[in-house]
Parts: sequence; C-alpha cells; structure tokens
Amino acid sequence: MTFLRFLGGAAGLVVRGNRLYYAWCALLLVLVFVGAGAYATQLRDGLVVTKMRDSVTWAFYIGNFTFLVGVAAAAVMLVIPAYLYDWGPIKEIVILGELLAISACIMCLIFVTVDMGRPDRFWHLMPIVGKLNFPGALLSWDVVVLNAYLLLNLTIVTYMVYSAFMGREPNHHFTWPLVIFSIPFAISIHTVTAFIYNGMVARPYWNASILAPKFLASAFCSGPAVLLIVLQILRKMTRLKIQDAAIWKIAELMAYAMGINLFFTGAEIFKDFYSHAHHAIHTQYFYFGIGAHRAIVPYAWMSLFFGVVAFLLFMIPATRKNVVTLNAGCILIYASCYIEKGIGLLIPGMTPDGLGEIYEYTPSTTEVLVAAGTFSLGFLIYTILLKVVVPVMLGEFRVTDLGDKAVVGTGPEAPPAGLARAGH
Repeated sequence: MTFLRFLGGAAGLVVRGNRLYYAWCALLLVLVFVGAGAYATQLRDGLVVTKMRDSVTWAFYIGNFTFLVGVAAAAVMLVIPAYLYDWGPIKEIVILGELLAISACIMCLIFVTVDMGRPDRFWHLMPIVGKLNFPGALLSWDVVVLNAYLLLNLTIVTYMVYSAFMGREPNHHFTWPLVIFSIPFAISIHTVTAFIYNGMVARPYWNASILAPKFLASAFCSGPAVLLIVLQILRKMTRLKIQDAAIWKIAELMAYAMGINLFFTGAEIFKDFYSHAHHAIHTQYFYFGIGAHRAIVPYAWMSLFFGVVAFLLFMIPATRKNVVTLNAGCILIYASCYIEKGIGLLIPGMTPDGLGEIYEYTPSTTEVLVAAGTFSLGFLIYTILLKVVVPVMLGEFRVTDLGDKAVVGTGPEAPPAGLARAGH
C-alpha cells in the first residue's frame, strides 16, 4: 500500500509546477504528437517516405540509435568513481546519470522500432513466442544487453528512490551486485553495437578493430556533456546542492575521453590516406567528397573542429572551470559526437555502395519529425523522472509519521538516508 501511495504522490509531483515547467512539457508534448503523426504516415505509406534506398539502408534512425547507445553507456562515468572509489561529490549525483541512461535506452528502443518496415513483426524477436536466434546473431546480443541494462537501471533507481522515500537504509546486499553488474553491461551495450558494424565485412569503412574502443571513447564524451548542462540547470532552479568539484571532475574525465577519441580518429585517417588503399574511398568521401558529391564534407570538418576546440577547452583548468567556456565545450562535444555517429559513421559506410554507385542521402522531413518526436519523448521522460527524484533527494517528498501518508514538504530537510548514505 505504501508503494501505491508513493506512486500517487509521484503523480502529484509530476502534474504540479511553475509556468516554465508547464511550457517545457507542453512544447515536448507537441513535438511528440507531431512525431507520432509523421510516424503514422510512415506506417501507412512505408519506408518510401524516408530517403533511405537500396544503397543506403541504415541512415538517420540508426545513426540516432548508435549515438544514444553511447549516451546510455556514459552513466558508467559516474558509477565507477561513485561506487568503486567512493568519491563523495559524484556519489551524491550518480542517480541523475542513471536516470539519463534510462531515458536514452528508451529512445534507443524507439529508434530501432521506427526503423523497421514492419514493426508488427517485432514479436519474432521475443523468446518463446518467436525466435531470438541467441547467441548466433549479433543483433540478438544487442537486444539482450540493451534491455538488460535498461532493466538494471530501472531496478536500481526505483529501489534506491523508494528506500529514500521511506527514510530507510537500502539493502546493500541487493543493490551492490546490481550496481557492479551494470558496469560491464554499460560497456557491453556500446561494444555490441560496434561489433554489429564491425562484423560486416562487406562494409570496409566499418570493418576495423578500432571501432569498439572508439565508440566507447566518444560515448564517454557525449553523455556527460548532456549531464553537465542538466546539473547546472538543477543547481540553479532547485535547492539541490551539486558541488563544483563534481562538475569539474566530470569535465576533466571528458577531456581525457575526447583526447582518446581524437587520437583514434587520427589513427583511422592516417591508415586510410597513407596506405592509399581502395577502401579509403569511403573516408575520402566523408572528408573531401568524390567529384561533385560533397554534401557531407562540411559536417566532417565541423565535427573535427568542434572536437578539437572542446578538447582544448576542457584540458585547460581555467576554461574547464569557467561556466561560459564549460558550457560551450559541452555543446561542442555533443555536436561533434552527434555528427560523428549520426552522419560520419552511417553515410560514408554505405557510400559508395557495393557496386560503386553514389547515392547522396539526406533525411526526409518525415525522418526529421519522427526523430524530433522521439528525442522529445526522451526529454519528457527524463523531466518527469527528475520531477520525482529531486524532491526525494532533497527530503521534500517522503513518508511522514502522520498515518504513513506521502506528503511533499515545504521546508528544507536533510537528504534521506536511502540516498545520502547509499551512494546517491
């Protein structure tokens, strides 16, 4: 019964807020409905309403999926220093990273679904009902690890938040194995995604052993870039105390990850252009174009420039600890990694195609609207989760002694034990 009161109180928190909160949620809902309408058109008319063709069969949807898998995996950047090294400043906010992982995983699943021409046949992947083909198919590994990682984060967050709501210590014998188990799963969701690309020998642009570590390096930049901006917004708009040390440490870790990512990019560029091998034509198409086909060349150099500038901003302590340059670096890193995964991975990998033909893909209006709706739904889920979790972290949403009813306090309270001492 108490858990039902918790859910009822959480629903009450979600529907209450100031004008800015209502405006933000209204904007996201409008975009969600617009995206749903565009997807309804796609379901009715088929994937022909997209710009995907026989030459480019994976495009905008799968690019977003690949990028968001990295955002989901980036929660490990907070989990490791918080749980393994017991570092206080990050320990207090690690749950916010886990919430971001939940939202990103849900968006990943949606992007895979909208990329299907016949999503009604999804049941073929379900165990018992259909045939998952596990462990023979790499795609089945991706289904397993992504859903397992989502379930792990949901279980950990729900249990920890509910324990804090009840004002009791969580059972560490239950939470600790789940948290430790989530670390290899966070790494595996992006590694398996890289292996799906890496295993396609007919696509030489992806057939490189460096792809998996490069995926992880870029993931540890893009996810925290989102989180750093969220942390600053929460610190400004709520009473949540987020230490500068936590923000600066995350930024420092991002700088190392971005440096490694740039190194891997340089290694790939050197291998292709120094060897002058025939397969270097895909890299040439991305950075210099082929003849008059140069549609994505500006994006290639934009991604590289953004990444280098952001790396320098985060490597220098003075700019890393300055609010303006810190946020500029976050935006640049996000843009750099998004272009790298959303455009620089998919399109050059399929251009030219196996027959040497060049089809210059650009997403259709339908694809853009569906993607906008999916991202908006993810942001809305994250907003709702924060609307519940932040008051619990502040001790404002808790069970009182008045008949065990859940109430929202108005005065400042100490953070409840379930979050303060349990690593959150």
